[in-house]
Amino acid sequence: MAITNFGSINIDNFYRVPAFPQPGETLLVDEHLRGLGGKGANQSTALAAAGATVRHIGAVGSDGAWTVEMLSQAGVDVSGIETVNLPTGHAVIPVDDAGENYILVHSGANHALTEAQVQTAVSTVASGDWVLLQNETNLTQYIVETARSKGVRICYSAAPFIEELAMPLLSLVDLIVVNELEAAALAAHFGGQEADIPVPGLIVTRGTKGATASLNRVDGNGQETHVPAFKVDAVDTTGAGDTFLGYFLASIDRGEAPATALRQASAAAALQVSRPGAADAIPNVEEVNAFLAEYAA
Repeated sequence: MAITNFGSINIDNFYRVPAFPQPGETLLVDEHLRGLGGKGANQSTALAAAGATVRHIGAVGSDGAWTVEMLSQAGVDVSGIETVNLPTGHAVIPVDDAGENYILVHSGANHALTEAQVQTAVSTVASGDWVLLQNETNLTQYIVETARSKGVRICYSAAPFIEELAMPLLSLVDLIVVNELEAAALAAHFGGQEADIPVPGLIVTRGTKGATASLNRVDGNGQETHVPAFKVDAVDTTGAGDTFLGYFLASIDRGEAPATALRQASAAAALQVSRPGAADAIPNVEEVNAFLAEYAA
């Protein structure tokens, strides 16, 4: 099957800092790096690295031509990316010595998707394909409703978590992917328990505690699967969740069991955080398989 990703594309600016600044404090940074990022671009890169057939639908400004080229070189179909008269989305990402970060995002062209662009993209999807989206673009509900009419499976990465965007989509998507804090925010509307979130499939990433997947939940036959996180020395955690999602969805699309998909996704995320950058740091499937083989030895 194919995966169509309505996703953000950012120019990421990374700043290595000894510690995060306090209010009013000025810091000299140790290093500055620029790279491809955005949740959508990261996820498309990870999907392609994992062997999936992926088409990216998005928008950049004239300053973002190199980001489109990087996606293309990664094996992503970029025919659905338009160039608009807005700056490419960008992010400012300080990273401390422990590999932790915070992220400031300017949406720019990521909020320039049009209904015509969505309709054109959805017109070519086939029943059984996946449509993927996040909260870093506009038209999220329109994308889901339009895709739903084609009988495709929909995966929703509800990040950054925006309650007014997420809640109306729960009844329309097949799989939602959130971190532990985002899952708690959703669960608060349904009695406080993750098990009560009314979606057919739920993936919760839990940082150093690993991740859980529960699919086919609506009919009561869903079984929760958990995998622990691999222990690595983190250099930069930016894009770890996106790497995880791309590898997980690629595995599920191939028909692999949730436990297998979780393990491969966890290994890919572990490798990714051991390197600087976001999309640039995503490992290929050969690297992931070698890591898993070495870990099992």
